[in-house]
Amino acid sequence: MKLAVYPGSFDPVTNGHLDIVKRGARVFDKVVVAVLHNAQKSPLFSVEERKELIGEVTRDMGNVEVDSFDGLLVDYVRRKKADVIIRGLRAVSDFEYELQFASMMRKLDPDVETLFMMTNNQYSFLSSGIVKEVASGGGDVKGLVPAAVEEALSRKYGY
Repeated sequence: MKLAVYPGSFDPVTNGHLDIVKRGARVFDKVVVAVLHNAQKSPLFSVEERKELIGEVTRDMGNVEVDSFDGLLVDYVRRKKADVIIRGLRAVSDFEYELQFASMMRKLDPDVETLFMMTNNQYSFLSSGIVKEVASGGGDVKGLVPAAVEEALSRKYGY
């Protein structure tokens, strides 16, 4: 069985993330969406809230699992016995960072591959940060995030 891990903070999960999850689920037998717990950041949503939201929007995908981790991604990937790390690319500007990331993963564990997937062009500008910025100002995020995330943002920002 080919198992892939799609790691990220997903604060919040966007339609761009979901695009990568759906496409990854067509390529691999199983995709684990792994929510990073990063103590150095102050996320809008807790790890549990992010896991719940991702679980809700991927519920109909039978080969998608939602999990969380802290520490080194390579250690998590080894524990899961995954073959591949999925990384989404929005634009050329993402490539330099992602190349460094993939090179470090290769150094830490040469048996784990990193697969880059280009996000659908309609989401090439989209990031969780932009979504939070728009939502915090009361802007419309419809079409940028799944409906469940749109509702959760509305509750967080009180509108």
